[in-house]
Amino acid sequence: MGRYVRADGLDIWTEQVGTGPDVLLVGGLGDTVESWQFQLDGLADRYRLTAFDNRGAGRTTMPEGPVSVGAMADDAAALLRALDIPSAHVAGFSGGSVISQELALRHPRLVRSLVLQSTWSAPDAYLRRWGRFVRWLVETAPGERAFLEGFFLDIYTARAHNDGTVDRFVEDALAFPHKQTTENLKRFLDAVLDHDTTNRLPDIDVPTLVLAGGRDSTSRPELCRAVADAIPGARFAVMEEEAHQPFQEVPDEWNARVDAFWQETRTRTA
Repeated sequence: MGRYVRADGLDIWTEQVGTGPDVLLVGGLGDTVESWQFQLDGLADRYRLTAFDNRGAGRTTMPEGPVSVGAMADDAAALLRALDIPSAHVAGFSGGSVISQELALRHPRLVRSLVLQSTWSAPDAYLRRWGRFVRWLVETAPGERAFLEGFFLDIYTARAHNDGTVDRFVEDALAFPHKQTTENLKRFLDAVLDHDTTNRLPDIDVPTLVLAGGRDSTSRPELCRAVADAIPGARFAVMEEEAHQPFQEVPDEWNARVDAFWQETRTRTA
C-alpha cells in the first residue's frame, strides 16, 4: 500500500516494497506508481524499490508556479532524503529519464547508478512535433478512450495492440480513479520537451545504462545513443523488437537486463 511522504513541502504519493539495495523508479508523462507494477512485483525479492507519482500526476498535487524538470528532480531528491535513503540506483523512462538525468546532475551523491529508458538530451524537430501532436490529441479527442488508443499507437508495439495487451492497459487507465488533468499533462510535456542536458551530460559520473526500443518512433535509438555517447563510460543497448515502454511489454526481459547491470555495478563498487 502506498502513502504520502512529506518532502520539501510537497506531499508525494509513494510506494515502497522489497528488501535490498535501494532503487528509485521515475515515471514519465502522466505515469504513476502503477506504471512500475511489473518491477515492483518482479524485483522486490532483491531490491527495496521506491516508486512515486510526479507532481501533477496521480495522487501528487501540482504546486503553484512554473513546472520544470529541475523542480521535479528536486522533488525526487527530497523524497529520497525524507525516506532516509542516502543513495539509490535510479531508473527512469521517457520524461522520467530526463528527470533522472537532472537528478544525477543536481544531486550526484544521491544517485548510485542510472538506467535511462527511451531517453533524450534535447528533443529534435521530430520529437517536438510529436509533443505538439499529443497536445492537440488530448484537446480534440472525443473521449478518454479515444485519446488513450491514439496516444498508445506511439507507445506500444503493433504486437501489443494486436494481442490485447494495449486493450488491457486502456481499461486499467479508464478505471484509474486519480486522473491527471489535461492542463497538468500539457505542463509536464512542455517541461520535458523544453529541457536540454546536452552540454552537461559529461558531468554525470555514475555507471549508466541507456536502453532504446528499436521500434520506438518517439525517443528513437539515435536520440538514446547520443545520451550514452555523452555520458562517460555509459552503456547503450537496443531492444530491437520493442517500442517506447518495454519494461511493461516484456517486463521479465527488461528486469533481467537491469538486474544484471545493477548486480555488476554493485560488484564493481564493492
